[in-house]
Amino acid sequence: MEDVMKLRMKLDDEQLSSEQKVHVLIRGLDDTLNAWRADGYVMTRLKTELYEQGILTHCVHSLYPTMQRGDWRATVTLMQLTSSCCMGLEPLSESADSFYHVFLPSVVDTLLSLAAHLDKRAECVSVFRCIMDSLHWLLSSHDTLCSQVLSSAHYKQLQNSDDVTVSLLCLRLWINVITANRKLLSAQSDQSILLLLNEAVGQLALSEDKEVGGASLRLLLLMTNQLGPRLRPLLLTFRGLDSLLDKDWRGQGFDQDLDQLIGFIQSEPGVRSQSLDSRVQAACVIQAFWRSYQTRRRIKGLNKAVSSLQRRYRNVRLHRQQQEEAQRCEEELRYQECVRRQQERRQFHMKKRDLLQLLPPDQVQSYLQQCEIRAALIIQSCWRGVRARRQYSVALKEARRREVAARTLQRAVRRFLQKCQAVKVPPLPPLWIGQEGLTDSRRAELRQQVDEYIIKHPSSCVSMEECVRLHDKVQKLLMELQRERRGDEQRVEQLLAHTHTQLDKLRDAPPLSVATATDAESFLSPSVSISAVARQAHKAALLANQLPWWRSGDWVEQPHDSAHRQELELEVDFGGLYVGGATVGILKQ
Repeated sequence: MEDVMKLRMKLDDEQLSSEQKVHVLIRGLDDTLNAWRADGYVMTRLKTELYEQGILTHCVHSLYPTMQRGDWRATVTLMQLTSSCCMGLEPLSESADSFYHVFLPSVVDTLLSLAAHLDKRAECVSVFRCIMDSLHWLLSSHDTLCSQVLSSAHYKQLQNSDDVTVSLLCLRLWINVITANRKLLSAQSDQSILLLLNEAVGQLALSEDKEVGGASLRLLLLMTNQLGPRLRPLLLTFRGLDSLLDKDWRGQGFDQDLDQLIGFIQSEPGVRSQSLDSRVQAACVIQAFWRSYQTRRRIKGLNKAVSSLQRRYRNVRLHRQQQEEAQRCEEELRYQECVRRQQERRQFHMKKRDLLQLLPPDQVQSYLQQCEIRAALIIQSCWRGVRARRQYSVALKEARRREVAARTLQRAVRRFLQKCQAVKVPPLPPLWIGQEGLTDSRRAELRQQVDEYIIKHPSSCVSMEECVRLHDKVQKLLMELQRERRGDEQRVEQLLAHTHTQLDKLRDAPPLSVATATDAESFLSPSVSISAVARQAHKAALLANQLPWWRSGDWVEQPHDSAHRQELELEVDFGGLYVGGATVGILKQ
């Protein structure tokens, strides 16, 4: 048991953080259990020693903080190790009472609290499934924990969950536990069995999922097969269960099991004697209670409804009065403006008439002709201005369109030339310390040439020690550069391996017609940023597929300088140039 003592000493080290202690605990437990897994007697003693040294208690206390840090892998591993250590553990006589009445209930309560915490998080289904597996191991080995699980507040929260996966996993937990330990139900009290019946019948009454209904039906059949006559008085509390099963779950694929359960229910004395009058009386009582509740609720909210109605009517009336007042003011202003224009027009005509009376008779006709000519000139000048502005606007639009087209062509040509230059440029050789093919003789020859050059050209300002120091510094920098390049190559290899794995996974994925929710969840990423980018890319691909044929290329919107409008600019890679009014090239899709 030296491994247990060493593990205890490591956990007592105050220099380690809580996260480091969790990893040390996982590694130590895994190595210790794997080393003695073949010997059952030594394994039992080892588990007892782990409990006596308080290591298992430390595991239980570290579960919830580890989950709050978001380390799901460590949480699942620690949970599985704790559950496996509790299976087959035989505590000492002086600590047996503490183990069965304190430690095991704390383990179950911790697991249920973790499950209740993960109930509202859809991305943690795998962790929730591991928690159910750990509970299965504990309940299969210690049947006294069933009553605690059924009466736990956290488990009741799981029963009230709207998630179909959570309900299905809870039902499968009890099916697996009852199947593994056939004496488990006989050792339970009537209260615990009634709680289990409540869960199964409640799922049948509330859920519409086919898998949940089938799991609830299998659980009830297992209970009837193992308990037999003991279950009959408990089923009397669920009146109308046979009609519920026959009405809601007939034709779902498990009619044989359904007929077997209905036959067991109807074979009880007292069920056949239920008459229609009792059901009608019960329905009348329920209706009376419901009507009284509705009446009390209506009377209670009547004052509030009346005050709200009056306030709303006053607001509507005030708003209507304000609109009428604003409309009246606007009509008054419009009327005054019309009157003022009529007065001005009348004054202008009177002034014009007075001027005509002052002119000699022979000049009246020439004056009127001059007035007509001036009016015609004004009209012509206005029309020429309108026409010139229209022509200028059209010319400006054409110039801008040509400018945008020229920019697009220039951008495409520059990209094409850059790609051609990049293909022609040879790749740079790797910056290694030595070269490939450098032999010892060549290295000695190069060293001799360097020494001869140093002798012929001695340095007066730099000493030999300084040269050696600089040489060592350069060698260290080269070594660091080599390590960085190796690290970059390793990261690239890891990314390539991850990419190949994802491609294989996508290639082996089933078609959408037969894919299940589990298959779809396996492709979800745990990273929120990656999920957001993938969602945006998916939406962009859907929008691109809905575009017409003339917008199937890579179009980019650019704002113009003067006008508040946007023009679509086609950004494509051309394999040729603009020659003679036509584009010679291939559109790169």
